[in-house]
Amino acid sequence: MTGPSRAEYCVIACAEAWRGDGEVLASPMGPIPSIGARLARLTFAPDLLLTDGEALLVRPDGTPEGWLPYREHLAWVTGGRRHVMMGASQIDRFGNQNISCIGDWELPKRQLLGVRGAPANTLNNPTSYWIPRHSRRVFVERVDMVCGVGYDRADGARYHRIPRVVSDLGVFDFATPDRSMRLASLHPGVTVEQVIDATGFELTVPEGVPATREPTDEELRLIREVVDPAGARAREVAA
Repeated sequence: MTGPSRAEYCVIACAEAWRGDGEVLASPMGPIPSIGARLARLTFAPDLLLTDGEALLVRPDGTPEGWLPYREHLAWVTGGRRHVMMGASQIDRFGNQNISCIGDWELPKRQLLGVRGAPANTLNNPTSYWIPRHSRRVFVERVDMVCGVGYDRADGARYHRIPRVVSDLGVFDFATPDRSMRLASLHPGVTVEQVIDATGFELTVPEGVPATREPTDEELRLIREVVDPAGARAREVAA
């Protein structure tokens, strides 16, 4: 078996976001987060609930295992029993996320997805982020519009939590006194200097940053043969 690719390290890093969550609804957005959630369910998070995005709970292979009516889904969303992994067009040092527009809101340079469910996601249940191309255009000093709510704006939000941010360069968390972003691990082949150069704000960098956890042989087999035999992960992160 060949060694893990950068994309497979990203899958592992995303899967780890759900470690220890217990019976919560996973809502991964994008190929690598989806592969990660399914891998977590098959290995260290057997109680994780997966959804087809509509009205069904599904097994990792996509076959139905339960019904999730919309009213029940909303109860999970507002009660802290869902863990979302979203994307971000911009994210800042405190985890404020933008997916709505680039530039001034009244006359933006670029119109994006719109705010969507980001405020409700971030205030009412844990929300992690996946960013496939780490750059200063994404990791910015100040987001142009706050869609997902960061730690500096979430006072009093009972279920607000940002467990991790995963990019193609490493893993980040907010385990700092002021809840600003910290470099938690580096993917193999990536240096601290590369991450700093690609980040548009001052990032907390502890001494001796560890490497992102390597997938086990069984996890690699599951990724390659069961969860993602078509190789969708490599189309999102090629390295």
